Amino acid sequence: MSDYLVRALAFDGKVRAFSVRTTETVGEAQQRHDTWPTASAALGRSMTAGVMMGAMLKGDDKITVKVEGKGPIGAIIVDSNSKGEVRGYVSHPHTHFDLNEHGKLDVRRAVGTDGLLTIVKDLGMRDFFTGSVPIVSGELGEDFTYYFVASEQVPSSVGLGVLVNPDNTILAAGGFIIQLMPGIEDDTISVIESKLSEMEPVSKLIAKGLSPEELLQEVLGAENVQVLDKMSVSFDCNCSKERFGTAILGLGEAEIQEIIDDEGQAEAQCHFCMEKYHFSQEDLESFINEIKS
Repeated sequence: MSDYLVRALAFDGKVRAFSVRTTETVGEAQQRHDTWPTASAALGRSMTAGVMMGAMLKGDDKITVKVEGKGPIGAIIVDSNSKGEVRGYVSHPHTHFDLNEHGKLDVRRAVGTDGLLTIVKDLGMRDFFTGSVPIVSGELGEDFTYYFVASEQVPSSVGLGVLVNPDNTILAAGGFIIQLMPGIEDDTISVIESKLSEMEPVSKLIAKGLSPEELLQEVLGAENVQVLDKMSVSFDCNCSKERFGTAILGLGEAEIQEIIDDEGQAEAQCHFCMEKYHFSQEDLESFINEIKS
């Protein structure tokens, strides 16, 4: 079944909720980048959070998530938008460790805990919002939770999970974001906290076949959830040869000529999707002619 995201309200509009299955989406990222299990979990969790945060935006707005915890995995970069499109990569995809003391992939060790989680929202018309918070856990779910509370002043709970098969493919991935709206009663908060403390890990629930709707019902209670809408989610990259050509053009005549003299051609690769674009000597010479004209 294809990946999708649901937006919902609960407890008479006092709770805003998002839930998503990202198994195929994270699976494509794993294949494109050949990530090893711990790196897959870190990237998958970040992409899952990123696509839900993108769903909070409108129109053509976009969001970039940067996780830089100074761990062996290096930086994690994720782009997403309001249409359910997401892409991402890690600096060191071949990062993997033995399971931690809880028998889970050691994402904290890979990510590190000495750095920042940064969210950049591109709201169009050159309007950018940037928020950064210290990485408090390295497990990422807790870190995104802390971001919402500290940077956006929205009490939230973020659950993220990725299960990896023995052959490194993705068995299950997904997550949820629960946000408390002003005026929520203490009794309601207690009910939510109790359910969160008792529920199974997100990845296991998705592996069991729970849909995003059922995941929210597990967190909030079936009788309390009102699903507003849902949308498809996919790995999507907007790179193109034209975009890379524009970047080469920006190098200037002297540097392009140097590439021609040294290599006779050029090849560019997208960090996000790993597609390669070849530029022949004729292509490079046409850039020089364009600069001169």
